[in-house]
Amino acid sequence: MNIGDGMTNVVLVHGGFADGSGWQGVYHLLKADGYNVSVVQNPTLSLEGDVAATRQILDQQQGPVVLVGHSYGGVVITEAGMHENVAALVYIAAFAPDKGESVSTLIADPPPGTPVPPILPPQDGYLFLEREKFAASFAADLPAGQASFMADSQVPWGVAALTGTVSEPAWRVKPSWYLVAADDKMIPPPAQRAMSERAGATVSEVGGSHAVYVSNPAAVAALVKRAAAGR
Repeated sequence: MNIGDGMTNVVLVHGGFADGSGWQGVYHLLKADGYNVSVVQNPTLSLEGDVAATRQILDQQQGPVVLVGHSYGGVVITEAGMHENVAALVYIAAFAPDKGESVSTLIADPPPGTPVPPILPPQDGYLFLEREKFAASFAADLPAGQASFMADSQVPWGVAALTGTVSEPAWRVKPSWYLVAADDKMIPPPAQRAMSERAGATVSEVGGSHAVYVSNPAAVAALVKRAAAGR
């Protein structure tokens, strides 16, 4: 075990269009170093529902927790992070909204020239990414077969999840860390840097797509371990 005096509990929260299986590489690296790791399978139908699913897992933890969110999962941990067991927040190419903000408000006015994610019009209240453009926008640094599988196994993302607003942002009262994916085509890197700066986060930056948690689990695990050690 490689933990020292830091926290040992880690809870991982996935984002939209995906499920918890994308955390497998990060999970194995952290488990190998002795951490107790749990993965939330949030339904991504509404922010309220996803926060409830995350709090269920947080309730099960013995001792302080590092709560980690990717993409929309950053909104979830910002709200759920007020849970008494959460001692640190880690954002992985994630939204870090302030009070009253949502994914919808954060993406409302993209700067000129910013890549627009290929999100299809809502179908019965749910969103999908255009399959043919999924790899280039979400997972450009993954093997073609893996990116294709992710495109074909998308989880419907509820419009209610995008519009759900944060009531009390946990990053205002708890320390945070942020991994910027420098080649992200879903959440522009300048937006990631701005959100991480606003949150007062300890920032690391790596080359990587929006799926950096899948393509570079070592960088993600390293930042989680920094958060667990409080450095």
